[in-house]
Amino acid sequence: MLTLRLDHWAITDAAIWAYFPAAIIGWLTFSAAAIPSSAIAETVQVGVVNTISDAGFYIADKKGYFRTEGLEVNLTSFNSAARMIAPLGGGFLDVGGGTVSAGLYNAVARNIKLRIVADKGSISPGYAYSALLVRKDHVDSGRYKSFKDLKGMKIAIGASGTGTASALNEALKLGGLSYKDAEIVDLAFPQHIVAYTNKGIDASITNEPSISLSVRAGVAVRIAGNDEIYPNQQTAVVLYSENFASNRAAAASKFMRAYIKAVRDYNDALLDGKLSGQSANEIISILTEYTEIKDPQIYRQIAPNACNPNGVVNVDSLKKDLEFFRQQKLIESHNISVESVVDHTFVQKVIQELGLYRPKGKS
Repeated sequence: MLTLRLDHWAITDAAIWAYFPAAIIGWLTFSAAAIPSSAIAETVQVGVVNTISDAGFYIADKKGYFRTEGLEVNLTSFNSAARMIAPLGGGFLDVGGGTVSAGLYNAVARNIKLRIVADKGSISPGYAYSALLVRKDHVDSGRYKSFKDLKGMKIAIGASGTGTASALNEALKLGGLSYKDAEIVDLAFPQHIVAYTNKGIDASITNEPSISLSVRAGVAVRIAGNDEIYPNQQTAVVLYSENFASNRAAAASKFMRAYIKAVRDYNDALLDGKLSGQSANEIISILTEYTEIKDPQIYRQIAPNACNPNGVVNVDSLKKDLEFFRQQKLIESHNISVESVVDHTFVQKVIQELGLYRPKGKS
Protein backbone atom coordinates (compact mmCIF):
# COMPACT_ATOMS: atom_id res chain seq x y z
CA MET A 1 0.00 0.00 0.00
CA LEU A 2 1.24 3.48 -0.91
CA THR A 3 -0.57 6.37 0.76
CA LEU A 4 -0.20 9.94 -0.45
CA ARG A 5 -2.00 13.03 0.83
CA LEU A 6 -2.88 15.43 -1.98
CA ASP A 7 -5.60 18.01 -2.54
CA HIS A 8 -4.98 17.96 -6.28
CA TRP A 9 -2.67 16.29 -8.78
CA ALA A 10 0.15 18.55 -9.82
CA ILE A 11 3.23 16.31 -9.79
CA THR A 12 5.00 15.96 -13.12
CA ASP A 13 7.07 12.97 -14.19
CA ALA A 14 10.17 15.14 -14.05
CA ALA A 15 9.44 16.14 -10.48
CA ILE A 16 8.98 12.53 -9.45
CA TRP A 17 12.18 11.28 -11.05
CA ALA A 18 14.11 14.16 -9.52
CA TYR A 19 13.72 12.44 -6.17
CA PHE A 20 15.52 9.29 -7.33
CA PRO A 21 19.27 9.01 -7.96
CA ALA A 22 20.27 7.38 -11.21
CA ALA A 23 21.50 4.27 -9.40
CA ILE A 24 18.07 3.69 -7.83
CA ILE A 25 16.33 4.24 -11.16
CA GLY A 26 18.62 1.66 -12.70
CA TRP A 27 17.89 -0.80 -9.90
CA LEU A 28 14.14 -0.29 -10.31
CA THR A 29 14.41 -0.85 -14.06
CA PHE A 30 16.46 -4.02 -13.57
CA SER A 31 14.11 -5.36 -10.91
CA ALA A 32 11.01 -4.76 -13.02
CA ALA A 33 12.64 -6.51 -15.98
CA ALA A 34 13.59 -9.48 -13.81
CA ILE A 35 10.00 -10.12 -12.64
CA PRO A 36 7.89 -12.30 -14.94
CA SER A 37 5.05 -10.28 -16.43
CA SER A 38 2.52 -12.75 -15.03
CA ALA A 39 3.67 -11.93 -11.50
CA ILE A 40 3.34 -8.15 -11.79
CA ALA A 41 0.18 -6.89 -10.12
CA GLU A 42 -2.01 -4.40 -11.95
CA THR A 43 -1.94 -1.01 -10.24
CA VAL A 44 -5.18 0.73 -9.28
CA GLN A 45 -5.14 4.35 -8.09
CA VAL A 46 -7.77 4.95 -5.41
CA GLY A 47 -8.86 8.23 -3.80
CA VAL A 48 -10.03 8.15 -0.17
CA VAL A 49 -11.34 10.76 2.28
CA ASN A 50 -9.75 9.04 5.27
CA THR A 51 -12.95 8.34 7.22
CA ILE A 52 -14.80 5.23 8.39
CA SER A 53 -16.77 5.17 5.12
CA ASP A 54 -13.49 4.13 3.43
CA ALA A 55 -13.58 0.92 5.51
CA GLY A 56 -14.18 -1.28 2.46
CA PHE A 57 -10.99 -0.03 0.80
CA TYR A 58 -8.92 -0.34 3.96
CA ILE A 59 -10.15 -3.82 4.90
CA ALA A 60 -9.63 -5.16 1.37
CA ASP A 61 -6.09 -3.77 1.38
CA LYS A 62 -5.16 -4.99 4.87
CA LYS A 63 -6.64 -8.46 4.48
CA GLY A 64 -5.05 -9.00 1.06
CA TYR A 65 -8.26 -9.17 -0.96
CA PHE A 66 -6.85 -6.82 -3.61
CA ARG A 67 -3.60 -8.76 -3.83
CA THR A 68 -5.51 -12.02 -4.23
CA GLU A 69 -7.17 -10.46 -7.27
CA GLY A 70 -3.78 -9.50 -8.70
CA LEU A 71 -4.20 -5.81 -7.91
CA GLU A 72 -1.78 -3.37 -6.29
CA VAL A 73 -3.82 -0.53 -4.80
CA ASN A 74 -2.36 2.91 -4.13
CA LEU A 75 -4.46 4.99 -1.73
CA THR A 76 -4.38 8.77 -2.02
CA SER A 77 -6.09 10.98 0.57
CA PHE A 78 -8.26 13.93 -0.48
CA ASN A 79 -10.09 16.35 1.79
CA SER A 80 -13.36 15.76 -0.10
CA ALA A 81 -14.84 13.72 -2.93
CA ALA A 82 -15.22 16.95 -4.91
CA ARG A 83 -11.42 17.10 -5.17
CA MET A 84 -11.41 13.69 -6.83
CA ILE A 85 -13.64 14.59 -9.76
CA ALA A 86 -10.95 16.13 -11.98
CA PRO A 87 -8.37 13.34 -11.35
CA LEU A 88 -11.04 10.71 -12.04
CA GLY A 89 -12.11 12.48 -15.23
CA GLY A 90 -8.49 12.86 -16.32
CA GLY A 91 -7.57 9.25 -15.66
CA PHE A 92 -5.17 10.00 -12.80
CA LEU A 93 -7.49 8.14 -10.43
CA ASP A 94 -9.26 4.88 -11.24
CA VAL A 95 -11.50 4.73 -8.18
CA GLY A 96 -12.78 7.35 -5.75
CA GLY A 97 -15.49 7.78 -3.24
CA GLY A 98 -17.36 10.14 -1.00
CA THR A 99 -20.48 12.25 -0.78
CA VAL A 100 -22.59 12.69 -3.90
CA SER A 101 -22.74 16.41 -4.63
CA ALA A 102 -24.22 18.81 -7.13
CA GLY A 103 -20.69 19.24 -8.44
CA LEU A 104 -20.51 15.58 -9.43
CA TYR A 105 -23.65 15.85 -11.57
CA ASN A 106 -22.41 19.08 -13.13
CA ALA A 107 -19.09 17.43 -13.97
CA VAL A 108 -20.86 14.55 -15.71
CA ALA A 109 -23.02 17.06 -17.59
CA ARG A 110 -19.78 18.70 -18.79
CA ASN A 111 -18.70 15.33 -20.19
CA ILE A 112 -16.34 14.43 -17.32
CA LYS A 113 -17.35 10.80 -17.36
CA LEU A 114 -17.73 9.10 -13.99
CA ARG A 115 -19.84 6.23 -12.74
CA ILE A 116 -21.43 5.62 -9.35
CA VAL A 117 -20.83 1.88 -8.99
CA ALA A 118 -21.43 0.91 -5.34
CA ASP A 119 -22.54 1.97 -1.88
CA LYS A 120 -19.80 3.36 0.34
CA GLY A 121 -21.86 4.81 3.18
CA SER A 122 -25.55 5.07 3.97
CA ILE A 123 -27.96 5.79 6.82
CA SER A 124 -29.82 2.66 7.87
CA PRO A 125 -32.13 2.32 10.91
CA GLY A 126 -29.96 2.38 14.01
CA TYR A 127 -26.86 3.55 12.15
CA ALA A 128 -27.12 7.32 12.37
CA TYR A 129 -23.57 8.28 11.44
CA SER A 130 -24.97 11.77 10.84
CA ALA A 131 -27.34 13.67 13.15
CA LEU A 132 -28.95 17.00 14.00
CA LEU A 133 -27.31 18.73 16.97
CA VAL A 134 -28.46 21.87 18.78
CA ARG A 135 -26.34 23.99 21.11
CA LYS A 136 -26.86 22.84 24.68
CA ASP A 137 -27.71 26.24 26.15
CA HIS A 138 -30.54 26.58 23.60
CA VAL A 139 -32.00 23.27 24.77
CA ASP A 140 -31.51 24.09 28.45
CA SER A 141 -33.16 27.52 28.12
CA GLY A 142 -36.09 26.28 26.07
CA ARG A 143 -35.05 28.25 22.96
CA TYR A 144 -35.14 24.89 21.19
CA LYS A 145 -38.03 22.52 21.88
CA SER A 146 -38.89 21.11 18.46
CA PHE A 147 -37.90 21.22 14.81
CA LYS A 148 -39.91 24.41 14.24
CA ASP A 149 -37.51 26.22 16.60
CA LEU A 150 -34.74 25.85 14.02
CA LYS A 151 -36.22 28.95 12.36
CA GLY A 152 -33.73 31.80 12.30
CA MET A 153 -30.89 29.69 13.70
CA LYS A 154 -27.37 29.66 12.29
CA ILE A 155 -26.95 26.02 11.24
CA ALA A 156 -23.69 24.43 10.10
CA ILE A 157 -23.39 21.72 7.46
CA GLY A 158 -20.32 20.10 5.95
CA ALA A 159 -20.76 21.77 2.56
CA SER A 160 -23.47 23.23 0.35
CA GLY A 161 -24.71 21.13 -2.52
CA THR A 162 -24.16 17.84 -0.68
CA GLY A 163 -26.26 15.17 0.98
CA THR A 164 -25.67 16.88 4.33
CA ALA A 165 -27.51 19.94 3.06
CA SER A 166 -30.34 17.75 1.79
CA ALA A 167 -30.59 16.09 5.23
CA LEU A 168 -30.86 19.51 6.88
CA ASN A 169 -33.62 20.37 4.44
CA GLU A 170 -35.53 17.29 5.64
CA ALA A 171 -35.07 18.36 9.28
CA LEU A 172 -36.40 21.83 8.51
CA LYS A 173 -39.40 20.35 6.71
CA LEU A 174 -40.24 18.38 9.87
CA GLY A 175 -40.69 21.75 11.55
CA GLY A 176 -42.81 23.14 8.71
CA LEU A 177 -39.88 25.26 7.58
CA SER A 178 -38.07 25.83 4.29
CA TYR A 179 -34.33 25.87 3.64
CA LYS A 180 -34.48 29.67 3.54
CA ASP A 181 -35.82 29.87 7.10
CA ALA A 182 -32.37 29.29 8.62
CA GLU A 183 -28.93 30.81 8.13
CA ILE A 184 -26.84 28.00 6.63
CA VAL A 185 -23.06 28.03 6.93
CA ASP A 186 -20.46 25.62 5.51
CA LEU A 187 -18.08 24.29 8.15
CA ALA A 188 -15.88 21.18 8.23
CA PHE A 189 -17.26 18.68 10.74
CA PRO A 190 -14.32 18.80 13.20
CA GLN A 191 -14.80 22.59 13.41
CA HIS A 192 -18.39 22.17 14.61
CA ILE A 193 -17.15 21.43 18.15
CA VAL A 194 -15.15 24.67 18.28
CA ALA A 195 -18.07 26.64 16.82
CA TYR A 196 -20.42 25.30 19.50
CA THR A 197 -17.91 26.10 22.22
CA ASN A 198 -17.55 29.67 20.93
CA LYS A 199 -21.32 29.97 20.39
CA GLY A 200 -20.66 30.64 16.72
CA ILE A 201 -23.44 28.30 15.59
CA ASP A 202 -26.83 27.35 16.99
CA ALA A 203 -27.28 23.93 15.40
CA SER A 204 -25.72 21.60 12.84
CA ILE A 205 -25.98 18.47 10.80
CA THR A 206 -22.78 16.76 11.93
CA ASN A 207 -21.05 13.46 11.24
CA GLU A 208 -19.30 11.13 13.64
CA PRO A 209 -17.00 11.32 15.53
CA SER A 210 -17.77 15.05 15.88
CA ILE A 211 -21.27 14.18 17.10
CA SER A 212 -20.04 12.12 20.04
CA LEU A 213 -17.21 14.52 20.83
CA SER A 214 -19.56 17.55 20.88
CA VAL A 215 -22.06 15.82 23.15
CA ARG A 216 -19.29 14.53 25.43
CA ALA A 217 -17.86 18.04 25.69
CA GLY A 218 -21.26 19.30 26.86
CA VAL A 219 -21.57 21.93 24.12
CA ALA A 220 -24.36 20.33 22.03
CA VAL A 221 -27.33 18.00 22.38
CA ARG A 222 -28.08 15.25 19.87
CA ILE A 223 -31.66 15.91 18.76
CA ALA A 224 -32.23 13.19 16.16
CA GLY A 225 -30.19 10.89 13.98
CA ASN A 226 -30.50 11.09 10.23
CA ASP A 227 -32.01 7.61 10.36
CA GLU A 228 -35.06 9.42 11.77
CA ILE A 229 -34.75 12.65 9.78
CA TYR A 230 -33.89 11.10 6.42
CA PRO A 231 -34.12 7.29 6.60
CA ASN A 232 -31.91 5.26 4.23
CA GLN A 233 -30.15 8.28 2.76
CA GLN A 234 -27.30 7.41 0.42
CA THR A 235 -24.46 9.43 1.92
CA ALA A 236 -21.36 8.17 0.10
CA VAL A 237 -20.64 6.15 -3.03
CA VAL A 238 -17.83 4.41 -4.86
CA LEU A 239 -16.90 6.08 -8.15
CA TYR A 240 -15.15 4.55 -11.16
CA SER A 241 -13.47 6.58 -13.87
CA GLU A 242 -14.76 5.88 -17.36
CA ASN A 243 -11.33 4.63 -18.40
CA PHE A 244 -11.23 2.11 -15.56
CA ALA A 245 -14.81 0.93 -16.10
CA SER A 246 -14.57 0.63 -19.90
CA ASN A 247 -10.94 0.04 -20.87
CA ARG A 248 -9.94 -1.96 -17.78
CA ALA A 249 -13.20 -3.73 -17.11
CA ALA A 250 -11.50 -6.93 -15.93
CA ALA A 251 -9.53 -5.04 -13.28
CA ALA A 252 -12.66 -3.08 -12.35
CA SER A 253 -14.53 -6.35 -11.76
CA LYS A 254 -11.67 -7.73 -9.65
CA PHE A 255 -11.60 -4.54 -7.60
CA MET A 256 -15.33 -4.75 -6.95
CA ARG A 257 -15.11 -8.39 -5.89
CA ALA A 258 -12.41 -7.55 -3.33
CA TYR A 259 -14.33 -4.49 -2.16
CA ILE A 260 -17.60 -6.36 -1.62
CA LYS A 261 -15.81 -9.08 0.36
CA ALA A 262 -14.36 -6.35 2.59
CA VAL A 263 -17.70 -4.59 3.01
CA ARG A 264 -19.22 -7.88 4.12
CA ASP A 265 -16.48 -8.21 6.74
CA TYR A 266 -17.39 -4.70 7.88
CA ASN A 267 -21.06 -5.67 8.18
CA ASP A 268 -20.09 -8.71 10.26
CA ALA A 269 -18.55 -6.25 12.74
CA LEU A 270 -21.81 -4.27 13.13
CA LEU A 271 -24.26 -5.01 15.92
CA ASP A 272 -26.99 -2.92 17.54
CA GLY A 273 -25.86 0.35 15.99
CA LYS A 274 -22.21 -0.02 16.98
CA LEU A 275 -18.99 -1.67 15.88
CA SER A 276 -19.58 -4.42 18.41
CA GLY A 277 -20.12 -7.55 16.31
CA GLN A 278 -18.01 -10.69 16.41
CA SER A 279 -15.21 -9.30 14.22
CA ALA A 280 -15.34 -5.74 15.60
CA ASN A 281 -11.88 -5.84 17.20
CA GLU A 282 -10.26 -6.80 13.90
CA ILE A 283 -12.10 -4.09 11.93
CA ILE A 284 -11.42 -1.40 14.54
CA SER A 285 -7.74 -2.33 14.47
CA ILE A 286 -7.69 -1.81 10.69
CA LEU A 287 -9.52 1.52 10.97
CA THR A 288 -7.13 2.87 13.61
CA GLU A 289 -4.21 1.86 11.40
CA TYR A 290 -5.50 3.53 8.24
CA THR A 291 -7.43 6.58 9.49
CA GLU A 292 -6.45 9.56 11.63
CA ILE A 293 -8.51 8.30 14.60
CA LYS A 294 -6.02 6.26 16.60
CA ASP A 295 -8.11 5.71 19.73
CA PRO A 296 -10.04 2.42 19.31
CA GLN A 297 -12.50 3.49 22.01
CA ILE A 298 -13.83 6.22 19.73
CA TYR A 299 -14.75 3.63 17.12
CA ARG A 300 -16.44 1.52 19.79
CA GLN A 301 -18.54 4.46 20.99
CA ILE A 302 -19.62 6.22 17.80
CA ALA A 303 -22.51 5.28 15.52
CA PRO A 304 -20.84 3.86 12.39
CA ASN A 305 -22.21 4.31 8.91
CA ALA A 306 -24.08 1.48 7.24
CA CYS A 307 -22.89 0.08 3.92
CA ASN A 308 -24.90 -2.28 1.74
CA PRO A 309 -23.08 -5.66 1.80
CA ASN A 310 -24.47 -6.34 -1.67
CA GLY A 311 -23.10 -3.04 -2.96
CA VAL A 312 -26.29 -1.59 -4.45
CA VAL A 313 -26.88 2.14 -3.96
CA ASN A 314 -30.21 3.69 -2.97
CA VAL A 315 -31.31 5.26 -6.25
CA ASP A 316 -34.45 6.82 -4.74
CA SER A 317 -32.34 8.69 -2.19
CA LEU A 318 -30.00 9.97 -4.90
CA LYS A 319 -33.01 11.19 -6.90
CA LYS A 320 -34.37 13.00 -3.87
CA ASP A 321 -31.04 14.75 -3.30
CA LEU A 322 -30.71 15.65 -6.98
CA GLU A 323 -34.15 17.25 -6.90
CA PHE A 324 -33.10 19.26 -3.84
CA PHE A 325 -29.97 20.42 -5.69
CA ARG A 326 -32.20 21.52 -8.58
CA GLN A 327 -34.43 23.48 -6.21
CA GLN A 328 -31.32 25.24 -4.91
CA LYS A 329 -30.41 26.06 -8.56
CA LEU A 330 -27.10 24.19 -8.22
CA ILE A 331 -27.55 21.90 -11.24
CA GLU A 332 -26.42 23.30 -14.58
CA SER A 333 -28.14 20.83 -16.92
CA HIS A 334 -31.80 19.84 -17.07
CA ASN A 335 -30.83 16.59 -18.81
CA ILE A 336 -28.64 15.03 -16.13
CA SER A 337 -30.27 12.19 -14.21
CA VAL A 338 -29.32 9.68 -11.54
CA GLU A 339 -29.81 6.84 -14.02
CA SER A 340 -27.20 8.38 -16.33
CA VAL A 341 -24.58 8.21 -13.57
CA VAL A 342 -25.35 4.99 -11.66
CA ASP A 343 -23.94 1.71 -13.01
CA HIS A 344 -24.74 -1.44 -10.99
CA THR A 345 -23.12 -3.76 -13.55
CA PHE A 346 -20.07 -4.51 -11.42
CA VAL A 347 -21.91 -5.21 -8.16
CA GLN A 348 -24.47 -7.34 -9.98
CA LYS A 349 -21.67 -9.48 -11.38
CA VAL A 350 -20.19 -9.92 -7.91
CA ILE A 351 -23.57 -10.90 -6.44
CA GLN A 352 -23.92 -13.53 -9.17
CA GLU A 353 -20.50 -14.92 -8.23
CA LEU A 354 -20.67 -14.68 -4.43
CA GLY A 355 -24.40 -14.81 -3.79
CA LEU A 356 -26.31 -12.42 -1.56
CA TYR A 357 -24.77 -11.47 1.78
CA ARG A 358 -25.38 -13.79 4.73
CA PRO A 359 -24.13 -12.64 8.12
CA LYS A 360 -21.58 -14.99 9.64
CA GLY A 361 -23.07 -17.51 12.01
CA LYS A 362 -26.46 -17.44 10.26
CA SER A 363 -27.72 -19.85 7.61
